[in-house]
Amino acid sequence: MTDNVDVLVIGGGAAGLSGALTLARARRKVLVLDAGEPRNAPASGVHGFLTRDGLPPAELVRAGVAEVREYGGEVRAGTVTSARRTGEGFEAKTADGRRVRARRLLVTTGLTDELPEVAGVRERWGRDVLHCPYCHGWEVRDQPIGVLGSGPNVMHMTLLLRQWSQDVVLFRHTAPELTAEDRARLAAREVAVVDGEVAGLEITEDRVSGVRLADGRVVPRRAIAVLPRFLARAGFLAELGLEVAPHPMGEHVPTDGRGQTSVPGVWAAGNVTDLSASVVVAAAAGMVAGAGINGELVEEDTRRSVGRGRFSAEVEARLAERVLGERRHGLGSLLAG
Repeated sequence: MTDNVDVLVIGGGAAGLSGALTLARARRKVLVLDAGEPRNAPASGVHGFLTRDGLPPAELVRAGVAEVREYGGEVRAGTVTSARRTGEGFEAKTADGRRVRARRLLVTTGLTDELPEVAGVRERWGRDVLHCPYCHGWEVRDQPIGVLGSGPNVMHMTLLLRQWSQDVVLFRHTAPELTAEDRARLAAREVAVVDGEVAGLEITEDRVSGVRLADGRVVPRRAIAVLPRFLARAGFLAELGLEVAPHPMGEHVPTDGRGQTSVPGVWAAGNVTDLSASVVVAAAAGMVAGAGINGELVEEDTRRSVGRGRFSAEVEARLAERVLGERRHGLGSLLAG
């Protein structure tokens, strides 16, 4: 079973649906395939998205799917396992054996969070274990917050969270040793530092209640911030020669800022390329990429038309006469009325 479309969007989150909406409104035949594994599924709501603040992620997706379909776009469940270049564009294969031929690909598959191997972190992820103060800081404001040190950006995260709570503790865990300047800055903001590795999180009545250290001590906390390593979901692009690149926060698919990757015809938007993008930023990037793809297709359509020899002086004159004739006819009808 094979589908033929102008654009295949791989990933049906905010970036993918926004790109598909832009393309569908541009009258492109667009198909969105989504694996149904949204990264923000554990979160209770999307935050920082103007007019949509607090909306459950699943509701945002449902609304986006309805809007794409309203303009003739198609959205289906499906996991793309590979993609290759063909003479006319690309062919993608899905896990259920389908094939999709497309002139362009828009990759919006997001990323995977590589979490610290600490008991309780994965189970509480997206609830009272968080990674983005701008996304979830308000929800844990004025609570005792712990920062689990596991990467080079621990100082930045800790000082940010001090904006939301006066009770912040940095558990250095496996993070690099703090400098004297680091400790002075934290002390100036009344942030305590606890050295030593963390063994796990204490959970009481389905809530984080503390951090348990390897030596047995327990420090009461109500929310934990972690610093995952972000890994782009892009393994299926290897056959196209598009590989992920190192990033200070993990790995991503590089683009030119508009969404164009190093492989002509393959575009990317959202967290797969911008590891720190929030939902609203990912949606905006999807729109930018969608507009860029449509513009590229317009240029391609024009080149094809020229190549078919449709232009001549006679054709130009006939087009002009047709337009002028229609204008005279319309003016005559108006005067007669």
